[in-house]
Amino acid sequence: MAIGMKRNGRVILPLVAIVLFMSGLVAYSPTLYRLFCDLTGYGGTVRRIDSLSISAMAAAEDTVTLRFDANVAPGLDWDFRPEKTKIDVRFGEPTMAYYIAKNNTDEAIVGQATFNILPYLAASYFFKTECFCFTEQRLEAGETARMPLVLYVDPEYRDDPNTANNRVMTLSYTFFKQDAVSPDDVVSARDLKAASRELDRTFAQGGEAVFDNNAPRR
Repeated sequence: MAIGMKRNGRVILPLVAIVLFMSGLVAYSPTLYRLFCDLTGYGGTVRRIDSLSISAMAAAEDTVTLRFDANVAPGLDWDFRPEKTKIDVRFGEPTMAYYIAKNNTDEAIVGQATFNILPYLAASYFFKTECFCFTEQRLEAGETARMPLVLYVDPEYRDDPNTANNRVMTLSYTFFKQDAVSPDDVVSARDLKAASRELDRTFAQGGEAVFDNNAPRR
């Protein structure tokens, strides 16, 4: 019997260690993602272009389909979804899209999002305004935020033999709950609803958009 317990211990202990490791990985995914980009160069050097610089790039009728995906990590009781699951956009033409987030709890919650573009080869041609990712965002109890995003696809995408034949791209976000936050941190986190309204108002009034891209072109 003692031998059987030892054998079971050899099996159970590694499994427990794996579960704990994966739990920690989920909890710190936004931070690990940024560290990974810094260490490996995966994120590349951020390239910024203002809206005036791209006005001449808009292609005529040539389009690409953008699909929108939204995910919520375990432990965050939010609804999170794109307002539209897909849109067709012309190359080089800035286009507005929205994501919706709702806090289903009776307390203020701080979340943080990461994003990625698929296929990866398309990422270096995808530009968007600074949005709700990589920043701690606060939603009050039962609150809903409608988050604007302006984006465009560089027309050079069509000239790259690795991407030219693919006319479908997916923008995917994942929100994570920020657990290790003090009451002061909750208050100081970005007010997701109010900030989104202000950004939407700025875009509606013709405010200049600055587009970022942080994926390197090989």
